Amino acid sequence: MAEKKTPETEAELTEVLRVRREKLAQLVEDGKDPFQITKFDVTHHSAEIKDDFDALEGKEVVVAGRMMSKRVMGKASFCNVQDLKGGIQCYVARDAVGEDSYKDFKKFDIGDIIGVRGEVFKTKTGEISIHASAVTLLSKSLQVLPEKFHGLTNTDMRYRQRYVDLIVNPEVKDTFVKRSKIIKEIRNFLDGRGFMEVETPMLVSNAGGAAARPFETHYNALNEDVKLRISLELYLKRLIVGGLEKVYEIGRVFRNEGVDTRHNPEFTLMELYQAYTDYYGMMELTESLFRYLAEKVCGSAVITYNGVKIDLSKPFARLTMNDAIKKYAGIDFDEVKTDEEAKALAKEHHIEYEERHTKGDIINLFFEEYCEKELIQPTFIMDHPLAISPLTKKKPSDPTKVERFELFINTWEMCNAYSELNDPIDQRERFAAQDAAFAAGDEEANHTDEDFLNALEYGMPPTGGIGYGIDRLVMLLTDSPAIRDVLLFPTMKPLNDVNKVNDVKNQPVEEMKAEPEKIDFSKVKIEPLFEEQVDFDTFSKSDFRAVKVKECVAVPKSKKLLQFTLDDGTGTDRTILSGIHAYYEPEELVGKTLIAITNLPPRAMMGIDSCGMLLSAIHEEEGEEKLHLLMVDDHIPAGAKLY
Repeated sequence: MAEKKTPETEAELTEVLRVRREKLAQLVEDGKDPFQITKFDVTHHSAEIKDDFDALEGKEVVVAGRMMSKRVMGKASFCNVQDLKGGIQCYVARDAVGEDSYKDFKKFDIGDIIGVRGEVFKTKTGEISIHASAVTLLSKSLQVLPEKFHGLTNTDMRYRQRYVDLIVNPEVKDTFVKRSKIIKEIRNFLDGRGFMEVETPMLVSNAGGAAARPFETHYNALNEDVKLRISLELYLKRLIVGGLEKVYEIGRVFRNEGVDTRHNPEFTLMELYQAYTDYYGMMELTESLFRYLAEKVCGSAVITYNGVKIDLSKPFARLTMNDAIKKYAGIDFDEVKTDEEAKALAKEHHIEYEERHTKGDIINLFFEEYCEKELIQPTFIMDHPLAISPLTKKKPSDPTKVERFELFINTWEMCNAYSELNDPIDQRERFAAQDAAFAAGDEEANHTDEDFLNALEYGMPPTGGIGYGIDRLVMLLTDSPAIRDVLLFPTMKPLNDVNKVNDVKNQPVEEMKAEPEKIDFSKVKIEPLFEEQVDFDTFSKSDFRAVKVKECVAVPKSKKLLQFTLDDGTGTDRTILSGIHAYYEPEELVGKTLIAITNLPPRAMMGIDSCGMLLSAIHEEEGEEKLHLLMVDDHIPAGAKLY
């Protein structure tokens, strides 16, 4: 099929859009308005015709979809129609469809949605096709499809305009078809084990069950401030109290946090609770579920993620958190007795902590620093410190630990499970400790939930519970690099030149070339120039280079730091950390061209070596510090040296 051509300049694009609207106006005038059509009966999808060619050859079929290419050759033409299952070639001849219909077809544009009726045949080159007897325009495309929609520079557009992404990138559609299958198979698995699917409130007065900041809103009818849920736990456990012995929910939860490759403020969580079992029961269920999903969705329990083989067929490894730290950091926290000893170890190993942190918190920080990156193959990390597990049963053999596990695969936490705390007196004390932590500055701490405590006082049986991040699971099973690749409509920061209500550009090209913005600098304070001079030899040793941002993520456990993965022109990725999260969200910097000093010695920040410094401009405005990264024209290549 011939390559389709797309406009190269704004002027050409504007002209093409004008012509498409004129074509629509002519269709309306001729009584052929495609938008008047309300129904079109389709008999087959493209893949069904190709799969069943022997049975369908010579028979009439009806397909519908978007025309992705067209090649006009006098009295006959070829086009390709794309539907849900793929694409199929259609042969459109004047003698078969009629002279008037053929004239209309020749005016159709790439992107138009058409219906084709005709016989199935195979061309001389062996391509399965449809010999059209009728072609119907079902919807006129007034926009131009991009010819190429891949690559770093287009990533932002792909997420913002997912509908275009789905049209032009078949592998994206495949990812979301597979996502739907994963959720379907989760339900099949749990239904087979006797679980009951339920729904619980999204708007709550007390957002508990996880360590996260909630979104807050106002309920006008009750004149009450409410929060969006951050987990599903506390309501599902109320149902266990009520006698529903096996329950689960798959639903959206909302956490007021940053965006990076594995986090989105709204995401899909599944939690399940089973009476009369413990965290070992949850381990068996989880291992069986992951193996089942891989076999059903990927065809094998041995999968590949980013080129690394991950074996879900073998029994998953099991390590206590302290044993993992001992293995990968060489420190035995079972021998550390006090908070002060733990903090001394943190200082010695350059691990940042807050003064309010206890030994349990320090253990978790060590685990995150030394262990997570080592856990590629499926591994259950067990027996967490009590301090970081406010809803979990203590281990009878060691009350400083709890019966909890997290499953790690590919260095990611895939789920979090407990032997659920069912002692209402102990639970009240844990809530009180969380209230104190919040008062001490922990914005992610839980709060006392009196109704939940009341439910526990009626009696909850021994229960095992677990939560799974569905989006991260889909990433793993579809080999997707970022959470936004598995969310149809990920959270995006509004663009500067768009209507912030719906994120669609609404300015004509002519208006977008208006006078530049006039900026009032009267209230701006600039730091005085240095009076000390630096000799040219010293200054010339600083290597200023243009760098391209390949990836940018928030550094875990840091409210300030962003971690940049940069192309500096050498062919080897460069990592630089910068404390600018207060001014930028990570996703808005991907693809930008920045300026960095590249020959500074590595500097450890949060355990990560930062190899260089990104340049920013800082000023003070009305008593508040403002910061702007230096961004340059994208035509400047990575590695270009500044003089």
